Amino acid sequence: MNIINLFLILSIIVGKIDGVIGPPISEYFGRVVQTAERNNAKLIIFMMDTPGGLDESMRDIVKTELNSDIPIVIFIYPHGARCASAGVFILYAAHFAVMSHGTNIGSAHPVSISGKMSEDMREKITNDAAAYIRSIAKKRNRNIEWAEDAVRKSVNVTAEEALALNIIDFIADSKEEIVDSLDGKVFNGDTLKLKGEPFIEMNLTARESFLKTITNPNIAYVLLMLGLYALIFELMHPGAIFPGVFGAVSLALALYGLHVLPVNYAGLGLIILGVVLFVLEALTPTFGPFTIGGVTSTILGSLLLIRVGAHFLQISRSLIVTVAILFGGFFSFALTMAIKAMRRKPVTGQKGYIGRVGKVRQSIKGKKGGVVFLDGALWRAISDEEIKAGENVEVIDMKGLVLIVKRTDRMF
Repeated sequence: MNIINLFLILSIIVGKIDGVIGPPISEYFGRVVQTAERNNAKLIIFMMDTPGGLDESMRDIVKTELNSDIPIVIFIYPHGARCASAGVFILYAAHFAVMSHGTNIGSAHPVSISGKMSEDMREKITNDAAAYIRSIAKKRNRNIEWAEDAVRKSVNVTAEEALALNIIDFIADSKEEIVDSLDGKVFNGDTLKLKGEPFIEMNLTARESFLKTITNPNIAYVLLMLGLYALIFELMHPGAIFPGVFGAVSLALALYGLHVLPVNYAGLGLIILGVVLFVLEALTPTFGPFTIGGVTSTILGSLLLIRVGAHFLQISRSLIVTVAILFGGFFSFALTMAIKAMRRKPVTGQKGYIGRVGKVRQSIKGKKGGVVFLDGALWRAISDEEIKAGENVEVIDMKGLVLIVKRTDRMF
């Protein structure tokens, strides 16, 4: 038995659910309950503030609650927190449901993540959700009628109203108040003895926290854009390595974050078109049209990329506009500078002298040659014509250390 187990035995486990309910939260919830059961904890308190989440993840959590041997408290906290959509099902399935003052619960109407449903399909999904929450309410002896209204009519109530409607068991403003209220109550035939027991907090692991972060649609979108532009930059500059590696990793993370959402391929195509237009702007500077087209295409593609009915799973429009302008401007500038550098004439070696202008010091008599002053030095020069001393000449080629020049009106 390790030290952690010693601390967990006969203690109260405290967890936290904050934000969208998704696979990482479902995994975290199951891990906390399993750890508590394995170590004979007396109570589990989950402090929750959620706008809702994915149906599959919610059902996994509900099944864990309904089959737990340890009493689970879902505590809507802190003040101002909400328990909406999937959160309503999770609260209803808890052994003890608690809200703090200044919180609210409701709006559990199912929403398709694709944003599109026929009336028949919408009715089927709603009926399924209503039947599911009725069964949960019946098992936990909570208000069945209100639960169904939360699903069908998206009703909302405050903590005080929830208590009066038998939605929750009591109101508390701290985990200590919860312990005071539950101490002495009977659970599964045993009297809960909770006073004096230590609180042991179990937070998300680094892995769970990381996965929770990248499943945020906004983060996943930024990773997608970073990945696309980094890979394009690598293709334009083979051998840079870092942009390619960074782009591949970013795209892989973005695909994981977006895998639970319906990606619209038309939107993805418009985003890629936007990247192509930025590249064209750099290759054939048009002073605006390609850049404007790229920004517009990127914005439209981003808006279409994830079409969901749930607002908390949508990509922020302000983020879309900001990313399109910043990435478009930076990419166009960086790529233009890089291409200009590749096209710039060499300034060292023999080729660096081609196009330069010098002054004839000793008349050039055709192929017999003469002397030209260039870059602070005297050079032997030949030409296809005779050029008098004092005239300006342009270097058109070199043979060894001999300049091949022609007469020019350019200034020396």
